[in-house]
Amino acid sequence: MELIDIGANLTHDSFDRDRDAVIQAARAVGVAQMVVTGASREHSPMALELALQYPGMLFATAGVHPHHAVEYTEECDAEMRALQAHAEVVAVGECGLDYFRDFSPRPAQRKAFERQLQIAVDTGKPVFLHQRDAHADFMAIMKQFDGQLSRAVVHCFTATREALYDYLDQDWYVGITGWLCDERRGRHLREMVKDIPADRLMVETDAPYLLPRTLQPMPKDRRNEPRFLPHIVEELARDRGITADQAATDSTRAARTFFGLPALPG
Repeated sequence: MELIDIGANLTHDSFDRDRDAVIQAARAVGVAQMVVTGASREHSPMALELALQYPGMLFATAGVHPHHAVEYTEECDAEMRALQAHAEVVAVGECGLDYFRDFSPRPAQRKAFERQLQIAVDTGKPVFLHQRDAHADFMAIMKQFDGQLSRAVVHCFTATREALYDYLDQDWYVGITGWLCDERRGRHLREMVKDIPADRLMVETDAPYLLPRTLQPMPKDRRNEPRFLPHIVEELARDRGITADQAATDSTRAARTFFGLPALPG
């Protein structure tokens, strides 16, 4: 089983003590490549630095999450554009809207989102999207860029069936995480994942967040890691009525297509 984790927050400080061991543990269970999420002015350069340390295995995104939208200045925009000049940075984002937390004012979120979508238009790179409790405004802003974006993935999808169909109608990709394994909040996803075309479905851990609740045994520190991606794939495969190997093959092919990742030698 060869897997690609399309969203791992490996720059998070919970990995500072054992980051290399975490990466090697993921590789040992078949997670061949990972996309390190850049979600702020501080962490996007760190994501690139990490990708440079693991050529061919780690790649990065560069962007500003809506939680950090207030930091999106002209200087920040220039920094994000400079990061996108690196081949190891394979997507713009994580960017989007989050009205659930409202850690940044909504007008600031919308402005930062629009600025980053313009970077994606200008560079031709795909966008790595976040949306929570902001579907109407999210779709309205994306519509402003209709036909201009190369590819888009709604990462860590947890929303409604209506939202899923809206995304699929736009030919966007969808990222599924361990939220699928949460019997309290993710039960609705069990049926919905059957509707996602295989060539637009990708998998991710969003580590260190969203530890799958069906994982046994649970790690004592409750930290999610890329090495748990096979567990998510097994759950996803069961819900889609296919083998885990098929789910792995499909999601890996979709990820390579979306991010333009190289196949591993041999």
